[in-house]
Amino acid sequence: MNLFMERFLEFIALFFVGYMILYTTFLFLSVLFGAIRLFEKDRRVRLRNEIKHDYYMPISILMPAYNEGVTIVDNVRRLLQLDYKLYEVIIIDDGSTDETTDLLLEAFPFQQASSPIHRVLPCNKETAIYEATIHNVKLTLIQKERGGKGDALNMGINASLYPYFVTLDADSLLQSNALEKIIQPVFADDQIIAVGGMVQLSQCVEMTDGHVRHYWIPWQPIVGMQVMEYDRSFLASRILFDQFSGNLIISGAFGLYKKDIVLAAGGYKTDTIGEDMELVMRLHSYMLHNKGSYKIRYQPEAICWSQAPRTLRDIVKQRSRWHIGLFQSLISYPEMLRRFRYKPVGFISYLYYWVFELLGPFIEVFGIFTILLSLQFNILNVPFMINLFFIYTGYGIVLSLTAFFQRVFFQGIKLKVIDIMKAILFVVLENTIFRYFLSFVRVTSFIGYKKRRNIWGSITRTTHKNGSRA
Repeated sequence: MNLFMERFLEFIALFFVGYMILYTTFLFLSVLFGAIRLFEKDRRVRLRNEIKHDYYMPISILMPAYNEGVTIVDNVRRLLQLDYKLYEVIIIDDGSTDETTDLLLEAFPFQQASSPIHRVLPCNKETAIYEATIHNVKLTLIQKERGGKGDALNMGINASLYPYFVTLDADSLLQSNALEKIIQPVFADDQIIAVGGMVQLSQCVEMTDGHVRHYWIPWQPIVGMQVMEYDRSFLASRILFDQFSGNLIISGAFGLYKKDIVLAAGGYKTDTIGEDMELVMRLHSYMLHNKGSYKIRYQPEAICWSQAPRTLRDIVKQRSRWHIGLFQSLISYPEMLRRFRYKPVGFISYLYYWVFELLGPFIEVFGIFTILLSLQFNILNVPFMINLFFIYTGYGIVLSLTAFFQRVFFQGIKLKVIDIMKAILFVVLENTIFRYFLSFVRVTSFIGYKKRRNIWGSITRTTHKNGSRA
């Protein structure tokens, strides 16, 4: 029995080491490629070698809201100050039980509208519609019966006037040029049907009129570690996959879509909690099935600042929800590998999300469990495992710092010495502790899956305090 267990644990150890080598190699190549691409973009901008135009594509901004009274008014005010000539803002109050609608009605000169919304996409019924025009921007507020985020976005699409729409979380802030940047790829290539923007954490910035005035790394470890995690995520695979329209995720916090294609594909699903990824995968599937030429792009110059969870409880709720949404999306489109396995989006992107994003946490947790079991059976090569851990962790630290400083340079952000020291500290903590904690959270997210598979949940919001370095 001991011999069998020894051979089994040796096999698992070899598999775990091989997996780590494969994953870190991919991360290294993708982060290196992302850094090079960002450097090239920055050089083109500095040389003024970028698309400039005097005309604007009309854009509808859709902001679904559920109990967002803490931030909603300030965020809508900021949306009215964007540096873009032709856009509308549609807020969809999805059955809030707080004062979301009352605060908006008090802050803006809304008038109740009588004409109903033509529902092309299925969604729950509206209960009231209010309209206003401020600084030549049409502002629409829709109250509707509770149906979830996907349902609210379908309502916003039905009410929208323009051929492209942007989805934006109610706690998010757009930089003043965000719409101009996210629509830029569309002017360069009319085959583009969706564009994802870069999402950063709003707890790091003080903004005035849509411009970043101050940037810092917060002292809260939970927020600081997420800063490092976001930078690695948005610099690595997304830029690499962008080269062959292989991104399967456009963050629900900030993304642009061509409305007629989304309508043809059936809009957002309302029975999933990963509606953003599910829509992007369905757009891929729809266009591939119909043999249409299309591109889905990622635009790191279009920047959105979104609130991150500040407590472990909220982190657990958010990441559990994300992992369940990832699982739901991947199992819904097996044809991405079965039928389109010769397309890069199938044999590269789809496999990557299965192996590294969905199953990766299980492999890491199982690997840790195997190490502890090997220690119990006294067959663990302790010096080898310690060296391996330090090499693996050191590799992750270098990659994360590369992504962080490259992003800071690309955005023209000046850091103080104390912020550089905090960045190094939080990178170390994120790679040695936080990532393994998140792996455990993702693995346990399927406990009670049948009850939680359609539950969105919520996290605590705070106001965006200008000048506050909380």
